[in-house]
Amino acid sequence: MRLWLRDSERRPDPAPVRADARKAVAVGTGAWLAAFIALATQTEALEATDATWWLAASGLGVLLGAGGLVVLEVRRRR
Repeated sequence: MRLWLRDSERRPDPAPVRADARKAVAVGTGAWLAAFIALATQTEALEATDATWWLAASGLGVLLGAGGLVVLEVRRRR
C-alpha cells in the first residue's frame, strides 16, 4: 500500500452527497426530549441519589438541538 500518489495517478474526487442534517438533529433532539420527560417524572429519585444534573443535561441537550435546528433552517434558506 502506498501512502502518497502523484496527481496524475489520483482518481477524481466523488461528487458530494446531498444530505439533510435536519433529520439527524431532529431525531437527536427528540431523544433528549424523551430523556428529559422521563427524568422529570423521577425528580425525587434523582434528588435521593444526587443525580439531578441528569435532568439539567437532558434539558441542555433539548435546547442545543433546538438551536441547531434553527441554524440549519437559516442555512437552508440561504
